[in-house]
Amino acid sequence: MEKVLFVTTEMADFVKAGGLGDVSAALPRALAKYDDIRVLIPGYPNVINSGRPMRMIGRTRSYHKLPACNIAEMETDDGLKVLVLCNADLYEREGSPYTDANGHGWPDNDVRFATLSRAAADIALQRAQIQWHPDLLHLNDWPCALAALYLDGESDAFPTVLTIHNLAYQGVFPAPTARYVGVPADHVAKERPERVSFLHEGISAATYLTTVSECYAKQITEPTYGCGLEAILRKRSQEGRLIGIVNGVDPSWNPRSDPALVKPFSIGHWDDRDENTRRLRDEFGLHQQQGPLFAVVSRMVQQKGVDLICEAAPQIIAAGGQLVLIGRGDPSIERTIKRLSRRFHGRVAAHIGFEEGLARRMFAGSDFLLMPSRYEPCGLSQMYAQAYGCLPIAHATGGLMDTIEDGITGLLFRDATVGDLRRCLQRAFRVFAEPMLLNAMRGAAMLEKRGWDGPGRKYAALYHRMLPQKVAA
Repeated sequence: MEKVLFVTTEMADFVKAGGLGDVSAALPRALAKYDDIRVLIPGYPNVINSGRPMRMIGRTRSYHKLPACNIAEMETDDGLKVLVLCNADLYEREGSPYTDANGHGWPDNDVRFATLSRAAADIALQRAQIQWHPDLLHLNDWPCALAALYLDGESDAFPTVLTIHNLAYQGVFPAPTARYVGVPADHVAKERPERVSFLHEGISAATYLTTVSECYAKQITEPTYGCGLEAILRKRSQEGRLIGIVNGVDPSWNPRSDPALVKPFSIGHWDDRDENTRRLRDEFGLHQQQGPLFAVVSRMVQQKGVDLICEAAPQIIAAGGQLVLIGRGDPSIERTIKRLSRRFHGRVAAHIGFEEGLARRMFAGSDFLLMPSRYEPCGLSQMYAQAYGCLPIAHATGGLMDTIEDGITGLLFRDATVGDLRRCLQRAFRVFAEPMLLNAMRGAAMLEKRGWDGPGRKYAALYHRMLPQKVAA
């Protein structure tokens, strides 16, 4: 059994800003079947005040302008060990892991997350006064990426995995940042000497890179999806060091046992599912009618194509459908959604914000989920929807292509344009008009196996493939 330190900025047990929180809660638990795995996370207020006993077990060193920190250990209810990086000045703040209560990024995010990365490296190099020593670091996204750089040249090929959950977020800071977080001056890209990218450093230094779907792993090596990093990613891919592993879904997403639902249901018990639809319409103040109900469960941002949904909404209403939305994001998109709900009162309704129980009822009560994302590394909502018999309508990109079989477990359209979305909506109305086809597709979607056992086995196999390299060296 190998020892793995899983380094993350989110974990749904304590704090969640996006899909990373779900992954960081589920994947380590899946990996615990194969390896001795521990999670390292900053000591945010929700972590410190979780009510779980904590004991101090180590301390990191200061480094350049990165402060020293204490390291505590706690256990989750099911026995997963969590290491907590404790520094009140850096992490005990109200807001998300990345922003204040008003949604503005913390001005010292460079120091906050470089400190996390350095702590991971210190633990790996046995410099943190901790008795447990990992054999491998699994890093997640740009806030953890510098750990691979901090290990480079200081260890005997200490293995690292860096998972890219969303390439668009790269941790880009002004060039002077490099000096006080310990990035060598010659690492600042010559073509952009005015800035340093934490993610670029991690991509260059990590032993292996993974992304959250096979299709996305291929797409990010091309200019359209590479976000300026396609050259280095293509190089790592050609080296055989970039692979895609599709995310899984937590077993709590089960319509037969989900306590958030009005009525549990399973394949074939469509009357029970219809009861969830009726109650969802009541909950949102929608008219009770026979047409299809379309849902949007998403961050309200341009990436997710919510603007395309707003353009297509009048067509949905004119054809006899209804639309419910939940999420938060771009203020201008939020305002457009509010205007739609006023214009089409009783046929369009929105909840600006997020409540997981309400989202679960939306998956269970809606007929179709709209996901016209311009790009989508993996996506979890489409898999949640499939588990509840809600058919995703999605742009054929990234993980959406890997998890939706067009015409069987959902509907795909080629280009992220309102024209292609409208044509796909016409297909959806035709499916809805044929109950036997609709229910067959619902059943096929619900039969999809999207748990974490498969991804867990693939990551464990990757770890074990890497570790002999360390021993041989």
